[in-house]
Amino acid sequence: MSADKAGGGPGKSGRSRRFLAVVVAIVALVAVGVYLAARPARNPTALIGGPFALQTAGGKTVTDADFKGHPFLVYFGYTHCPDVCPSTLADIGDALRKIPDAPIRVLFVTVDPERDSPAAMADYVSSFDARFVGLSGAPEQIAAAEKAYRVYARKGPPQSDGGYGMDHSSVVYLMDKSGVFVESLDLQRPPEDTAKELSAYL
Repeated sequence: MSADKAGGGPGKSGRSRRFLAVVVAIVALVAVGVYLAARPARNPTALIGGPFALQTAGGKTVTDADFKGHPFLVYFGYTHCPDVCPSTLADIGDALRKIPDAPIRVLFVTVDPERDSPAAMADYVSSFDARFVGLSGAPEQIAAAEKAYRVYARKGPPQSDGGYGMDHSSVVYLMDKSGVFVESLDLQRPPEDTAKELSAYL
């Protein structure tokens, strides 16, 4: 009998330790769950957009605050862009013409400040719609705006004519009247549908 007791003691002790370990693991999982549930959710859209200070034609400095109060669009490109930029801006212009009285501004920000002066930007956007605003600035100002909007832009290799292209992301940022990013505007649809969506944010 003594041998049975001696053999049973360690078995009970082992089961107790295993049970305690399971309890501790469950409590830890519950604690992690409570922490994650209580922690404020991070909104990824809050990472897009932010303060900027850029120049219009005539040397006037404008900031993001100048455009708040009404929804606005932001698009990064450059005047020497062969196809994507002009076609994107044309699509935006088509949508805006469906809502001619809507106070929606379109900010076309250069990714090529070396060639795109504020005057060149203003001249370029004048052919699309009066609500377009061409913006340029010093390289560090452009870099700050690109960073705020998570824009990729890189100077391409020299071309045979001595020029160069710019590799850049092509996203039309829809900002609400508070200057908060809403979404990437879908232009792959009839301009009437785009205009209807824009009107919902007025």
